[in-house]
Amino acid sequence: MQFHHAQLSNGLTVIAELNPQVHSVALGFFVRAGARDESPENSGVSHFLEHMAFKGNERYSADELNRTFDEIGADYNASTSEEVTIFHAAVLPEYLPRGFELVSCLLYPSVRQEDFDVEKKVILEEIGMYMDQPGWVAYEKAMQTHFAGHPLERIVLGTTESITALSSEQMCRYHEERYRAGNITLAVAGNTSWDQVLDLARQHCNAWPAGRTARPDEEARPLGGQTIVPKPSSHLEHLVALSPAPPAESPLRFAAAILSVIVGDSSGSRLFWALVDPGLAESAGLGFNDYNGSGAWMSYLSCTPEATAANHALMNEIYEAVNSTGVTEEELRRAKSKVASRIVLRGERPRGRLSSLGENWVYRQEYRSIEADLKVVEEMTTADIRGLLEAYPLGQITTAAVGPLESLNGRP
Repeated sequence: MQFHHAQLSNGLTVIAELNPQVHSVALGFFVRAGARDESPENSGVSHFLEHMAFKGNERYSADELNRTFDEIGADYNASTSEEVTIFHAAVLPEYLPRGFELVSCLLYPSVRQEDFDVEKKVILEEIGMYMDQPGWVAYEKAMQTHFAGHPLERIVLGTTESITALSSEQMCRYHEERYRAGNITLAVAGNTSWDQVLDLARQHCNAWPAGRTARPDEEARPLGGQTIVPKPSSHLEHLVALSPAPPAESPLRFAAAILSVIVGDSSGSRLFWALVDPGLAESAGLGFNDYNGSGAWMSYLSCTPEATAANHALMNEIYEAVNSTGVTEEELRRAKSKVASRIVLRGERPRGRLSSLGENWVYRQEYRSIEADLKVVEEMTTADIRGLLEAYPLGQITTAAVGPLESLNGRP
């Protein structure tokens, strides 16, 4: 595999990891535009814009876009997070020119008022759908409480109030501010040539407006707290807890990813054996979320209301034990095997490599090969885990719960 990097005159970054041995090619535009870049007045606009992208522009109608994607057999989609909006597709190499044109069109849609009004209803329905999911509500409440006063407190979908009040003019102003070439990274992975990638980028992206929008990235200093949302109709109590973890730029992120597997993976972890396998909880896990400048350990628990207090206390006991004594060599060995397998299996397809390629560049302006990631995993030691825990111990300083309970110590 060969890595290439260039920058167009307008500031668009172009990166590619090319491999003539595979049978497909994937491309994606990574835009530094997410919920943290919004204001209370336009909360949810990044995700709304992702929807509008498929409504077409002056070159393609919505029907033409989707029909042409289907005609070339593209696997295409888009997603929005707290920090990045991604437009991507995977195609056979002979269809890359057409696929590239279509994906590039998504970034600059025509925001027609009639389309805006229709899609607003879709977004409001989506918000309503997620509000019916206790686990999702617990996650949102935990993020809002944990990152209160910090840009990461903003909700990706926005709120019913913010989306209802949002105008197409506000959306266009936000698009003009965030969708500048300097805020966008084009990543390509798979079977094509670097000359073709550059030719397509210049053909379809050279006219994009130049510039880059700053993003404050100071590390959050959460005060913690507890939020309880009673939901009597829920059969289970859903709990999400957060505490500080390494940011995306930190070298400690590798140890954090492995520790989350040891302590909170969906199978074979300490939380699994203590809570899920014996039937004390329906699910229990620990994840590691890294962002620009900040990071978070995210604990998740769902169980019967009656078992919540005891299970929550047991999770804290497990975290205290890990903080105190670290992890065993055997736990580390098993986790390293899991993580290495995931890296390789994900990287065997251009679509999987695209995500790693783009995210590494967006967050750290670096290229990391599969071999480099495997080397880090292989060389990880229990002392590295100890160093991580000294800087970012496991905990649950911020907790949000949704379910029948009115108090985590009370009864439904």
